[in-house]
Amino acid sequence: MLRKNLIEKLERYYPEDEIEKVDKEKMLEFLSVCENCFERSLPVGHFTGSCWLESYDGAKFLLGEHKKMKFWAQLGGHADGDGDLVRVALKEAHEESGLKDIVPLSGEIFDIGVHLTPEYKGIPAHYHFDVRFLLRATNENEKLQISDESDDLRWFETLSSDNRSLKRMYKKWIKLRR
Repeated sequence: MLRKNLIEKLERYYPEDEIEKVDKEKMLEFLSVCENCFERSLPVGHFTGSCWLESYDGAKFLLGEHKKMKFWAQLGGHADGDGDLVRVALKEAHEESGLKDIVPLSGEIFDIGVHLTPEYKGIPAHYHFDVRFLLRATNENEKLQISDESDDLRWFETLSSDNRSLKRMYKKWIKLRR
């Protein structure tokens, strides 16, 4: 049932660029052939849930400096069998930021990306089929708490990264704010 729900969301999703178009097709194909596509144990790869998390006033966005990969990225992580990727994105946002008051601004997909995760500590290289949602922190008084998955967390007003998917998400976010 949850695979069907994700298929429907992906079919409604309009890719921003050619890369997302290809990634959407990869995701739909992966969903059609892998029943356990939300399980981390699947050697080829698995779905992950991530977010573009904006501040309570919509003026800033939160990125974490990924401890393992050593670059700034959106918050998110493994589904671990949970096919409700909005719920996964919320759970990961809570865990990685320490913020409790976070809500989805939509249950629809904000952005997608398929990327190869390199081998790490004996875990072979595999693909992350990352589905991203737009979330908002709702309590201006909550303080960030860095988890063991990040070296740093920071609210940003502008983006200076060369990361293509971050640039695409930033551009989408700016359009929505207008």
